Amino acid sequence: MTLNLQRTDLIRAGHLIDGRWCGEATFDVTNPADGSRVGRVPDGTPADATAAVAAAHAAFVQWRARPAKERAALVESWHDAVMAHQDDLGRLISREQGKPLAEGRGEVAYAASYIHWFAGQAVRSNGEVIPSPVSGKRLLALREPVGVVAVVTPWNFPAAMNARKIAPALAAGCTVVAKPAEDTPLTALALAFLAEEAGLPPGVLNVVTASRANTPGVVGAWLADDRVRKVSFTGSTPVGVHLARESAGTLKKLSLELGGNAPFIVFDDADLDAAVEGMMQAKFRNGGQTCVCPNRVYVHAAVHDAYVEKLAARVRALKVGPASDPEAQIGPMINARAADKVERHVQDALAQGARIVVGGHRLDRGANWYAPTVLVDATPQMACACEETFGPVVPVTRFTDEAAVVAEANATPYGLAAYFYTQSPARIWRVAEALDCGIVGINEGALAAEAAPFGGVKHSGYGREGSVHGLDDYQHIKYLCQGGIV
Repeated sequence: MTLNLQRTDLIRAGHLIDGRWCGEATFDVTNPADGSRVGRVPDGTPADATAAVAAAHAAFVQWRARPAKERAALVESWHDAVMAHQDDLGRLISREQGKPLAEGRGEVAYAASYIHWFAGQAVRSNGEVIPSPVSGKRLLALREPVGVVAVVTPWNFPAAMNARKIAPALAAGCTVVAKPAEDTPLTALALAFLAEEAGLPPGVLNVVTASRANTPGVVGAWLADDRVRKVSFTGSTPVGVHLARESAGTLKKLSLELGGNAPFIVFDDADLDAAVEGMMQAKFRNGGQTCVCPNRVYVHAAVHDAYVEKLAARVRALKVGPASDPEAQIGPMINARAADKVERHVQDALAQGARIVVGGHRLDRGANWYAPTVLVDATPQMACACEETFGPVVPVTRFTDEAAVVAEANATPYGLAAYFYTQSPARIWRVAEALDCGIVGINEGALAAEAAPFGGVKHSGYGREGSVHGLDDYQHIKYLCQGGIV
């Protein structure tokens, strides 16, 4: 099977600034499965970033004035264009990101679900009429777009992360400057190209690509520019902290979806088959390269051996391969640095007493490949418990006491997602309310949905994406007080 596109013009080789494709393509985008070149894009500069802001700032005047129904129709047209090219976009994602083709196609549908959702929300951004405490006045609160929004996205879901940020911005009446991850810029450019074809006016959506070395200059220009009124970022906590610090001088609004260290708890009364299935969904999707995948796994001693046996059988059966293999269920890490981190975590765990049940080694396919792995006898002191592994490693720890395991689950600076399996209704409420995080999966491993609020607490950031709350961070409230009403 090849991953060639029917519409080769979806692979863009320039920035999109004010409706023009521009810039000299100078750095390669490669397939992590084999290192082959997928495309080439420009290496952006602060000047490119500033030009994009100027275009977005100029376009904002007319875009915000468009009736919400018209904005909604254009965003919905973008959704239709994305779904019409689901197969090509899925192939592009699989080529530049490495995930299996079924996951690539699935991500396109997931991304499109956010575009469709926020097209609908655009016409539901209602204000308020407030009862006046005195006669002769009318008090109102209006929701207005914040202005130009800078969107900075990661490589693990190059379609979904862009759609989840850009769609609500457009629906709210904001204009956008976007910087996709250097590993996966082609999907973002293809989405912007389809938005342009769907009728989005020039300057409303602008995309600037940049290498890892030049990204600080591009994003730094946006942080310093007072015309940029909001930054939406998904990525690591250290980068999120930097963005918060550097944006303080211009008092921008921020949405930060940052690192995770998700616990996954299997109680002694759990349905073990369901808990194994949930682990496979939550952990091995995208090769474990998701911010909500389980990072610390706690299994009650009474069911530990049975659970590990069932899980190990499923993990051994995973078909590892490139996206060009139609039977592949898990692909490579995004790059050698990611595979190095996985290897370091496994070696650290082994040095501290963990044992390998499945995997535990690099694969003879290239620098980016690591075998799906299950470890037992993990402890809280190991690197895999303290840092986000972001790879296909399941470190299992035994426990016996509910209160103790909940305390251990909360013993992290992060608070994005958590999972637990039990058949006790009382325990469901007790544990769900005790877990200190933004998202909880209860007897369920697949969490995300466009209608649900996605985001974390503590060092996992703030703000929510998706749901009826998804427009909030792209708007501000204007209070109107009219007097002299007799």
